[in-house]
Amino acid sequence: MSPSPSADRPPVSAHPAYAERLDLPWWLWLSGLVAAALLAVEIWMGGSGARAWLPFVVLLPVTAVGLWWLGRIRVAVVDGELRVDDARLPVRFVADVVPLDSSGRREVLGVGADPLAFVVQRPWVGGAVQVVLDDPADPTPFWVVSSRHPVELAEAVLTARDTARPTDRTAGEPD
Repeated sequence: MSPSPSADRPPVSAHPAYAERLDLPWWLWLSGLVAAALLAVEIWMGGSGARAWLPFVVLLPVTAVGLWWLGRIRVAVVDGELRVDDARLPVRFVADVVPLDSSGRREVLGVGADPLAFVVQRPWVGGAVQVVLDDPADPTPFWVVSSRHPVELAEAVLTARDTARPTDRTAGEPD
């Protein structure tokens, strides 16, 4: 029997080394929906007929979708990659990972921030990680990614990098 085309591919990891979703806390959901309801009530008070109920039908669902969209970002370390939403970074290009607290994140993203850095920052998430890159072909010096558990994310990226590097070194050696 001939080998199948999928035999050349590395196995797909069913369980990520690290995964989290940067969703909104409950109090932001509550305050956003209350603000939309108050706006709908203001419009309702000044209208009759369709103008009376239409704000509730439109504003509350649109607000809920907008709040869901703000919390849609997923961060994961899977199959030798750091995945942040649609962006993917192979861990072989990672030089170092630094967990940041809120003051460290503010310093990295402050006045002297590098404009070429890749940043996925959510203000309602306190921590972050700074992933320093070692890729001569990429002008991006580092990534800054929000995380509720920056130490665990940093450990997962470094572990994935350390397990991926020995195979990269042996692949380039002549036989």
